[in-house]
Amino acid sequence: MASNIIPVITIDGPSGAGKGTIAQNVASELGFHILDSGSLYRLTALASQDDGIALSDESKIAELALNLPVEFLAVDSGLKIILRDEDVSEAIRKEEIGMLASKVAALPKVREALLERQRSFSEQPGLIADGRDMGTTVFPDSALKIFMTASAEERAERRYKQLKAKGINANIAALVKDLKLRDEQDANRAVSPLKPADDAVLLDTTEMSIEEVTIRVVELAKQRF
Repeated sequence: MASNIIPVITIDGPSGAGKGTIAQNVASELGFHILDSGSLYRLTALASQDDGIALSDESKIAELALNLPVEFLAVDSGLKIILRDEDVSEAIRKEEIGMLASKVAALPKVREALLERQRSFSEQPGLIADGRDMGTTVFPDSALKIFMTASAEERAERRYKQLKAKGINANIAALVKDLKLRDEQDANRAVSPLKPADDAVLLDTTEMSIEEVTIRVVELAKQRF
């Protein structure tokens, strides 16, 4: 691979497949930058709220999204998200921000601006991009595309453990139902449906540990780059 070409690894897949954890591990292992694309709409929503920008002002929100001063840092405790020099890792998870993010995501100019903003994360020595359409829409020319999945039951079990660790009560049957519904919605949406790129490596993590998946992706990366 030519030295002027920036290595990009895309990790796509359904909710709960472990994309974020693996992206952080691989980024740390390879010394690459990291992009958590799913957070960008929440970050845009939070920034627009902080700036007092009305939801009706699509152009202004799009301009904000295009120049979003955000940084993703892989740390021992997970992924630290910095917006305007402030740690907003918890702030963007608030329900009100999630609801606002859904409205922001429906604005065409904002989607277009964030597509460009996502691509700007591609810098030397390389990038790990985690999301739903990284390999199909955002980085279609990336040299290594991973499509990571696991059974709905396994993903629900993982989510259940995460919630319990935070002291939040959950019901596994309800989690399975929610995941299957979300899978169906993601796969059938009109814009950037959730599906593997034609040249993606399919990785079913149902029976794999985090360590095994990390090793596999790092091996693939070293083969490609």
